[in-house]
This record gives sequence, structure tokens and C-alpha cells, in this order.
Amino acid sequence: MKVLVTGATSLIGRHVVSRLLERGDQVTVLQRRPSGITGVSEVCCDIASSHDTATHSSGPGTESESANGKTTEDLLANAMESRDAVIHLAAKVSISGRWDAFEAINIKGTERLINTAKRCGVARFVHVSTPSVAHAGRSLIGAPAGQANPEQVHGHYARSKAIGEKIALAANGQAMKVVALRPHIVWGPGDTQLIKRIVDRARAGRLLLVGSALALIDTTYIDNAADAIVAGLDNTDRAAGHALVISNGQPRTVSEIMQRILIASGIDIPLRHVPAGVAITAGTVIEHIWQALNRQDDPPMTRFLAEQLATAHWFDQRETHRLLNWQPSIGIEEGFERLAAFEQAESNS
Repeated sequence: MKVLVTGATSLIGRHVVSRLLERGDQVTVLQRRPSGITGVSEVCCDIASSHDTATHSSGPGTESESANGKTTEDLLANAMESRDAVIHLAAKVSISGRWDAFEAINIKGTERLINTAKRCGVARFVHVSTPSVAHAGRSLIGAPAGQANPEQVHGHYARSKAIGEKIALAANGQAMKVVALRPHIVWGPGDTQLIKRIVDRARAGRLLLVGSALALIDTTYIDNAADAIVAGLDNTDRAAGHALVISNGQPRTVSEIMQRILIASGIDIPLRHVPAGVAITAGTVIEHIWQALNRQDDPPMTRFLAEQLATAHWFDQRETHRLLNWQPSIGIEEGFERLAAFEQAESNS
């Protein structure tokens, strides 16, 4: 199969590309800068802008060739020509930031990819979304995926991804089958999003447990997330038009997840608790201050983050397993063992 993957340099993206290459697929990756991934063709451009010129490369070790003044629209069309499928992982992922930055990538970038894929006759489109598109701050206990609702979710990231997911699923039809997959709290060795942020905050004395920290949440080990996305590619006909949450299906308390990440990373410190109401109020205020000052670093708390830490969110996986013909292969215990081994090796290197 000939597959175009956006966002291939992310943790999930690299694992997805690796699986596609291992089974013999022809992979083209698209991102703003060269990926350094062996065995792929590359197109470097910014999907957030239709006017920037871009470059094309045949892979690592080669010089980028001039795009001859072509726009992003032109290069997207070239990248998708004769492709069987697109896996769209590229996104702005952050707990803070300006709305226009989220809008440019998560909404307009998605719309640009969808429209180009339709024009180029791409048959399958896997849109990678997030469960936060349907999380309005209330607990989700054994819940179905739910409809993306940009009017009820909190935070620019969740709202922009909700709109992007609706754009993608609206394009589902006979000519192009579209499925939206929502990996939930992905983690694993080499993770610079969740794991690194938790560890950095703990070392700086800024990691807080919100409320009792006994709310149950589900997570997804990286290998399972990548396998599920590839399964979504293979089962697009059956899953077309659906939004499906991906997780390990092993809910644990927020406190346990936090502590086990820290222990695996060689950190053994007590964590402080802050009342949920205080955290949500403080997060709302801090979020406004960060936006007013146009700060680019992560704030210590936002309303969205406080709600995620204070409420349960785990999901019924039966429909996901059935439609994707997939089951997670790495349990949470093995995942933490792998994480600890990786962190130990990193500290010894």
C-alpha cells in the first residue's frame, strides 16, 4: 500500500511509520522539517499555510530539492498523487497558546489535507484525533466515544481538534472512507510529551495531584496506539464514519499513574494535593494571564489540565476492538517495565 503520513516525527508517528515499513508499504512522510527516518520519501512543507514554498526530498542522506516556488497546495497534491491512503497525525498539541496557532494546523491544515486527498482520489483517510474532543469536564466512566463537541469542550487544543475531527468525518463517503481514531493518553519510552513533562514538573516541585487523585483514567502504551492506527488503516471500510477511542482498557487512578511514571524514571518524592475547585479556578485565571502576555511556555495549570486530573475518563473499548479487529498487545505492567528499562539505560549512557 502507498501511504502518506503527516506528523511522522512524533512519538506515535515514528512507531506507525516503522510498522508500515516493516510490512512492506511504500511510505511518504510530510512535515515541516526533514524527519531523518530511513526508508521513506519526504515532503517538507507547512500544512498551516497554503502560500509558503516548500521542499521535497527522497529521504535521509539526500539534499532537499528545490520545490521551484511551488505552494503547499501544489506539494500536497504531488505527495498524494497515486497514494492509497493518508494517516493524518500532524497537530498542534499544547495545553496553552494562541487560538490562531491551533486553528491554522488543527482546523485549516486538516481541511486542506482532506480536500487535497479527495481531489487526488485517495481511498482511505485515517484522522488521528483525541478523546478530549468529547470531554466537557465531567467524569466519563466506561463511556462510548461520544460526539465531538467544539462548543462544550474546554481549551483551544480540544476545541480545534473537535472542529478538525468533524471536518474529517464529514468527508467520509463512497469515494474516500474516513475514520477518526482517538488514542487516549499515549505514553512509553522516548515520550517527550506526557512522561517528560511529568518528570520535569516533579523535579521542579511543580507537579500537583488535583483533588483526591483517585479518579480512574485509562492510558495507551505507545505500541498499542501505533498498532491500532495501522489496524484503522486496514479496516477503514468497516470503521468508516466512526470516531473510536483507543486505549489499553486498564483504568488506574491518577495517583497510581503519576507515581509509577516517576518511579520508572527513578524519582521517589511525595506529591502535594490541591483541591479540585481551587485548581480549576486557578487554572482558568492563569490561562488568561498566559494568553494576555503571549507566553509560549507551559503554564503551571490550566482549566483543561485541572479537569483532566480531577475527573475519571475511561472508555468502553468493545466497538473499537470489533471495528478495528484489534486488541492491545502490551499490558500496563509490561509497559512500565519497558519504561523503567529505557530510563535506566538512558541514565547509564
